[in-house]
Amino acid sequence: MSQDTFKKALAVGRPPNVVKNFPNSQALIVSGKVVDRAMRAKGQCMTIAANGRNIFIIEGALLAAQKANAAIIIEIARSEATYCPTTLWNVARRVDYLCNKLGITVPVAVHADHYFMKKWDDVAEAKAEIPSVFDSGVTSIAIDASHMTDDLNLLANIAVSPSIPAWAGYETEIGEIKGEFGLSSPVEAKYLIQGLNAHSLCPDWIALNNGTTHGIEASGEGIQVDLTAEIHEALKAYGTSGAQHGTSGNDSARLREIAAKTSTTKANVATALQMIAWGVKVNDFGNAIMEGDKFAKVPGQGLEDALWDEMVAYADANGIKGGNYKKLNLVFERRWQGQSESVQNRMAGAVQDFVYDLLVNVFNAKDTAPIACDLILEAGSFDLGPKAERFEDPAEWTEEKIKARAAAIDTDKGPHGDFDD
Repeated sequence: MSQDTFKKALAVGRPPNVVKNFPNSQALIVSGKVVDRAMRAKGQCMTIAANGRNIFIIEGALLAAQKANAAIIIEIARSEATYCPTTLWNVARRVDYLCNKLGITVPVAVHADHYFMKKWDDVAEAKAEIPSVFDSGVTSIAIDASHMTDDLNLLANIAVSPSIPAWAGYETEIGEIKGEFGLSSPVEAKYLIQGLNAHSLCPDWIALNNGTTHGIEASGEGIQVDLTAEIHEALKAYGTSGAQHGTSGNDSARLREIAAKTSTTKANVATALQMIAWGVKVNDFGNAIMEGDKFAKVPGQGLEDALWDEMVAYADANGIKGGNYKKLNLVFERRWQGQSESVQNRMAGAVQDFVYDLLVNVFNAKDTAPIACDLILEAGSFDLGPKAERFEDPAEWTEEKIKARAAAIDTDKGPHGDFDD
């Protein structure tokens, strides 16, 4: 991408909250809409939504995107603020700082993932809190009311919509991420998107339970490509792309198929990036390799071996096992930053290599950065507008009719339980 194109896009492509927070920045932080549209414009491609649990992951992902000339998303989930140093309220600052430090010129969206509402009482808190997330510089959000019934999911999305800027990227979700249980269906997906359209809402992405899980997937079929494609086809008229959650745990062939055969433009990757930064062995699925009941650390890779031993001892003393190793991020990031520059670069570099391979050889996202910039320049604005105008009849989607329609949907939501965000 030429420097001239970058400068022109920088002048008009940053949303007002980004300009307010970072008035003198040279970081091209853009709406999630821009990144989604760039993937759709290239076709048969998706980009990584790199979960920035710690600063080394963010650095490595940004360096990979720059090398691949790809538009990218950096995200963090609401729940992760309890165990990660990166939160919804500082993720934009971390991205902006690193973009300026590293000379990153590709477009980057900053996404608040899994802003959950697990019961209707959570809606009032969400309406009050979401504006503060955007005030901090976030440019995209995933509203996750999938824990509730279909009608309450739809009504919750409608209720919080005034808190989301019209220019911002917007993701919605059906079906909790439960692996093979409670798989999403075209009927419930269309119900949600139809109802939103009737209320003049056009989600950029929809997340499904299409057979995958969060964290470390030891077994299961993984992403069900045909089901995903069927659901996306049912939503074609509404312009809604797919957001693939739980990407770690699926091999490269499966992910290439998702990019080629579905309308997915956003692929969330979290656990694999964390493990790679630490120097833990992973297979092609991004799953950490175990030696007995312990993760297998590669000597001389990732963080210092002695510091890894300290982390393992802390985890053992506090009953932290398996996927819950993610809870070490908040406790230990300051220690990781206290390592030598060469070790810190090694951590970020490992993430860079992994993400670059995904972007170029698996996701087909290479050279999407100039496409994103061209979209900004064609619009002359940070706001690309909705992909579809309202065409559903609002009179058919009143609260009463929303509840009646939901009652007629017969789908298996799977077992109840605490499924992680």
